[in-house]
Amino acid sequence: MTHREIVKVTRNHQITIPASIRSRIGLREGDLVEVWLDEDEGVIKVAPARRKRLTIRLSRDVNVEEIEEGVEEFLDKVTSRHQRPSIRDDRG
Repeated sequence: MTHREIVKVTRNHQITIPASIRSRIGLREGDLVEVWLDEDEGVIKVAPARRKRLTIRLSRDVNVEEIEEGVEEFLDKVTSRHQRPSIRDDRG
């Protein structure tokens, strides 16, 4: 079922997600959302970004690269349900 409402974009390019939609998806103040552009459909999509608490017990010393690699693998796993555009650093 599709639920559709029209909202206004503010001067700061913000929108308010209507209460009827927030309650349907369980979105609360402070939650993160994922926003992406579906160019094929010509729409902007918004979905709750579900975060899981991660606890790690280590039996050895690890370096920053190993931690970053683990975080990337975890993020890839939890966000794989949505196709996200790749993020590039275009600063040269």
